[in-house]
Amino acid sequence: MYGFGDMIEKLKANPKTIVLPEGSDPRILEAASRLLAGNFIKPILLGNEDEIIKSAENAGYNIRGAQIIDPEHFDKFDEMVEQFCELRKSKGMTPEKAIPILKQTNYFGTMLVKMGLGDCLLGGATYSTADTVRPALQIIKTKPENSIVSSCFILVRPAATGENEVIAMADCGININPNEDELVEICGETVGCAARFGVDPKVAFLSFSTKGSAKDDTVTKMQNATKKAQERYPEIPIDGELQFDAAVSPRVAKQKAPGSPVAGHANIFIFPDINAGNLGYKIAQRMGNFEAYGPILLGLNAPINDLSRGCNALEVYSMAIITAALA
Repeated sequence: MYGFGDMIEKLKANPKTIVLPEGSDPRILEAASRLLAGNFIKPILLGNEDEIIKSAENAGYNIRGAQIIDPEHFDKFDEMVEQFCELRKSKGMTPEKAIPILKQTNYFGTMLVKMGLGDCLLGGATYSTADTVRPALQIIKTKPENSIVSSCFILVRPAATGENEVIAMADCGININPNEDELVEICGETVGCAARFGVDPKVAFLSFSTKGSAKDDTVTKMQNATKKAQERYPEIPIDGELQFDAAVSPRVAKQKAPGSPVAGHANIFIFPDINAGNLGYKIAQRMGNFEAYGPILLGLNAPINDLSRGCNALEVYSMAIITAALA
């Protein structure tokens, strides 16, 4: 697997616990068995214990050593209800309302992280993105310096040099039409995430225009976001607005953006909206032969990540490593 060696070594030195809300799903069980064999991430499987054990046995997965927690039989459930009501008191939360909510494993698992009983959470094998993100926003909440939750994709492929080519794209999964200040926040969070993969950042704010070659409100947005990002992160090479060819091709960069510290060599791409971002990463994945990992959620007080409902066990395993490494 590409790009995970350093993460695994660091996790071996400091293992993390990861909450997996869909504990009886065969893909989750296969990934959990691999994590247990590696002995660098401790999975917490949520659900009915008998059902989880039976599912693992039927599929032939060894999950001995995994912690299994059933929301119906949790010795700290009353404490969890009390904390949840306090967190949601402005919304009129009562124990009567909280109990059925917290028996849902997406909410229960997020509260385990909030209570310090797990380091991070990975869900979404059967839950929708909204059902993973909503509890995170309500319980974990954004970092004090952040106003939004955003996301990035890390894309990896073997390079001719023998090393892996690693790039990051954002926001491809959460914010539909981020404003200038939100784009700056997305930039900073994506740079931090990409650093975990050894990316030396060169950030391009993308557009259909390069350096004023076209006029439009969306072009102005990317121009202004670039200036704000450069002011906020003066130590990071950032440029824009750039078309994608100017961002990645040295030849085109010489023509369209001469003298740019980023053009022709960008490895972090900030898109103007989710349409462009989602299309961009999927084109890179399907036609550029990149492995795509994400969406990696950014800006929360603890790592909570989302899977695609069409994921396979390898993707669960990979995202578990990423999520734990961010803890």
